[in-house]
Amino acid sequence: MRLILQLNGELIEKSDCHIGFLHRGTEKLIENRNYLQSLPYLDRLDYVSMMSQEHSYVLAIESLLNKEHYSSPYSQIRVIFDELTRLLNHFLGIATHSLDIGSMSPAFWAFEERERIMEFYERVSGARMHAAFYRPNTIDWSGINYQLFVDIILFCRDSFKSITEIFTLLSTNKIWKTRLVNIGILSYNDAIKYGSSGVMLRSSGFKKDLRFIKSHSYSFYWYLKFNSFIGKRGDCYDRFLIRIREMYESINIINQTINNIIININSSEIDNSTINIFNMYRFLFLNNFNIDNKLSKFNNMEKLIEHFKYYSTGINVNRGFIYKSIEAPKGEFGTSIVSDGSSNPYRCKFKSSAYNHLSILSKLVQGHMFADMITLLGSLDIVFGEIDR
Repeated sequence: MRLILQLNGELIEKSDCHIGFLHRGTEKLIENRNYLQSLPYLDRLDYVSMMSQEHSYVLAIESLLNKEHYSSPYSQIRVIFDELTRLLNHFLGIATHSLDIGSMSPAFWAFEERERIMEFYERVSGARMHAAFYRPNTIDWSGINYQLFVDIILFCRDSFKSITEIFTLLSTNKIWKTRLVNIGILSYNDAIKYGSSGVMLRSSGFKKDLRFIKSHSYSFYWYLKFNSFIGKRGDCYDRFLIRIREMYESINIINQTINNIIININSSEIDNSTINIFNMYRFLFLNNFNIDNKLSKFNNMEKLIEHFKYYSTGINVNRGFIYKSIEAPKGEFGTSIVSDGSSNPYRCKFKSSAYNHLSILSKLVQGHMFADMITLLGSLDIVFGEIDR
């Protein structure tokens, strides 16, 4: 991005963002490949929250196929990795924001937790960042096993402490609060007018979370109990607080989902109230939890041939138009597909929340000091891969 500012001394009077330097023609490339071959492109849009975008894409394909199963085991595992991705995104957002302001310690703590999450990515997909893990009506089962769930529970327990340490350090730091409080205030009406979503929208007092809306809820979220938070002022500090609270809720969601998978697979009666993130490790060992990883394609020639045809030829979906959006870490991420009945999408377009949020910047910076620009850019949490596409 090229950012041009008009200054009056140290005060910003006007800003102008020039984008497009990272344009790769992703949407047009997808139209020339089948649905499965196009999946890895989704990881390269917002390359900080990769699996969330995969989720939107496969949900659109499943809707065209009329095969949506929101309570199935693969839907529950998708929720686990969606929330791990939310943690991955917010750890990086808060860490780099604090570095810009001048605080180094949270960055070290956050990157240590991010490393553990990327190890989970690698275990289920073979790649630390560009996973290509989700599939229409399924996931890649080869990396799903008992030990993975044990390690995720242990990670959640440790991550809870790390989030608390980061929050305590920053929220009690006078410099941090001075740089964020009452900076970049986005009013309730302006948030709606500019089409903001996610943390940006909720910080202005509008409680909209696609995981909560019954008519729009996707995957296993409708069966879970969790909270969504709103801000009071709509400033940079409110956005920081909401991201911290979302991280706690992500741990809660992961715990509930793994809990539900265990209860459904184990036939014995389990006292649900006694299981939490602090004793789940012992519970998994006692119940010898395991899951079928569906590796039959490596043991059966017919399954291997079917697998080869599935990926080389692709799948034919029904004719029609569909738009599916999810609550990604940065806001609403949507996929619209026009299908002509073949194995390639006729048209494919993406809705990026970061594009809307960047358009708000010119309004937020007016009247602020030049040094506040760093604070504002950090609180927007934008990645240009999904803006330029």
